[in-house]
Amino acid sequence: MGKKKVSALVLATTMVLLSACNVNMGGGDTASKPADAASKPAGSSSSAPQKVVFWHAMGGSNTKVVDQMVSDFNASQNKIQVEAVYQGSYDDLLSKLKTSMGSSDGPSIVQMYEIGSRFMIDSKTITPMQNFIDSEKWDVSQLEPNIAGYYTFGGKLYSMPFNTSNPILYYNKDLFKAAGLDPAKPPKTYEELKAAADAITKTGKATGANFAIYGWFIEQFFANQGSDYVNNGNGRTSQATESLVNNEAGVKTLAWWKDLIDTKAANNLGRKTDDSKKAFSAGQVGMILESTASLKGLVDSAAGKFEVGTGFLPKPADAKEGGVVVGGASLWMMNNKPNEEQKAAWEFIKFLTSPKEQAYWHINTGYFPITKKAYDEDSVKDNLKKFPQFQTAIDQLHQTKLNTATQGAVMGVFPEARQIVEGAIEEVLNNKKSPKDALDAAAKEITTKIQQYNKTVK
Repeated sequence: MGKKKVSALVLATTMVLLSACNVNMGGGDTASKPADAASKPAGSSSSAPQKVVFWHAMGGSNTKVVDQMVSDFNASQNKIQVEAVYQGSYDDLLSKLKTSMGSSDGPSIVQMYEIGSRFMIDSKTITPMQNFIDSEKWDVSQLEPNIAGYYTFGGKLYSMPFNTSNPILYYNKDLFKAAGLDPAKPPKTYEELKAAADAITKTGKATGANFAIYGWFIEQFFANQGSDYVNNGNGRTSQATESLVNNEAGVKTLAWWKDLIDTKAANNLGRKTDDSKKAFSAGQVGMILESTASLKGLVDSAAGKFEVGTGFLPKPADAKEGGVVVGGASLWMMNNKPNEEQKAAWEFIKFLTSPKEQAYWHINTGYFPITKKAYDEDSVKDNLKKFPQFQTAIDQLHQTKLNTATQGAVMGVFPEARQIVEGAIEEVLNNKKSPKDALDAAAKEITTKIQQYNKTVK
């Protein structure tokens, strides 16, 4: 999952410049549509295969997984040749993409993290996936609806989900036992988590809990209470104009979080999720929130030391019905490429969504399969036996009911909004402001930036 923030200044400046210059970064109406039935099949115009360039931000061991999938596709046929290019972090990738816009130097397909979706649409540089889906009546029902839902706007799927995750509660079963808690029953509510964390801290063996100061978690807590993060249907019925981060869901969550810290039921290790994971793996804290993509690593790091349990993201006992929002990234088709190249890229995207490839992707990265039939693959079934904790993630995803809250908020300044919210959390946990005052100030600042951004894309 992408966890680094894009420089909001770069994003805003780019959009202002584009607006001021009235540059159409797209390839025009013709290039924004997939090749029609009369077009030649990809690679048929000459003996040379059609080249497709795929930019991505999957580093570390995930780079090898991407490269293997690309190699498998290239070996499966001889008309299309995909070249995968690792571009560094999401920040680096977005910066390079902006530089390439308006030129022929950019990719055919680009991976973009979820909070960059509004920018990608507003840039007018992409061809919606729905065009290709409609062109050949591709069965979109094969996709996980709660994953596809994030990237669907106005009933149209704009990008193809790729690496997908959401947060779950990880807990140390051994510490639960030592505190007299049932290790088979993770806390489901804010109130139950507070009680469990208190019990663990009182044993003197560890601190009850730790949550990294990460804006993504706050967004998830909103969705889990059925609460929108911005106005206008979470920015989905029309463009968001106001932040709602200071509503009841936000204040209640931050007050609960502060109480955990004040009563020593939890500690504050700052913004780095890696620090939270290290403390958990060392047995220093009993519970953390973390991405489903971290499951294998956390289970492996605890091997021989303690047993890892998993639970749903907690919410207030009196919360409205909600669920989790998917994180990660999706694949976007750039519209300044010839129809033949776009159609070739679409063939590669379809290959990636196949059950076999999704099974391979899931097992080797920890991300969700985006295709429902991937769960029927023997390799996935075997992996679930090895890591039964992942069933929690699957159940949480499937039990989430799709609505504007769980689809996720959409705004053009999302990366910067996350940083503003993280600053507000820090102010509260460090006793500089009350939850209401900190979130009121954050909402005002985010609202101003949303409205400034909106002016650049009118």
